Amino acid sequence: MNKILAILIVTILAALGPAPAVQAENGVAADDIILPGESATLEDFIWLKRPLVVFADSPNDPRYIQQMQYITDRLEALASRDVVVLTDTDPRAGSALRKNLRPRGFMLTLIGKDGSVYLRKPAPWSVREISRVIDKMPLRQQEIRDRLGDS
Repeated sequence: MNKILAILIVTILAALGPAPAVQAENGVAADDIILPGESATLEDFIWLKRPLVVFADSPNDPRYIQQMQYITDRLEALASRDVVVLTDTDPRAGSALRKNLRPRGFMLTLIGKDGSVYLRKPAPWSVREISRVIDKMPLRQQEIRDRLGDS
């Protein structure tokens, strides 16, 4: 259900703005990055991806809608940092993510590749702000050095 909702939101948001051209140019699709969080666990992504978990009590929460707009506008920035976005808008489902991270209403949580919680915010954050936090992580700095050839 959450995946259908996420796809619906992304489709609506894509129809409203220039995001589809950016996504098409860079080859980054929302389905590759935005996943439903109901069946996911943080252990699924350890050392592979940086989960960005977006919680809300309803998919109609204005903060959730705004956060998803921020994310869909800059998918390429998240993809380049190995981010996967997990959404959970059904508190009654009792997902493993909710049990582990214990959100209250809207919450944005950034998890590192090592499984550590690096950021918890009760309000939407732009991808630029999220990227700055990621770029300060020691593992991300090592990835950048490795790409530049400076070990």
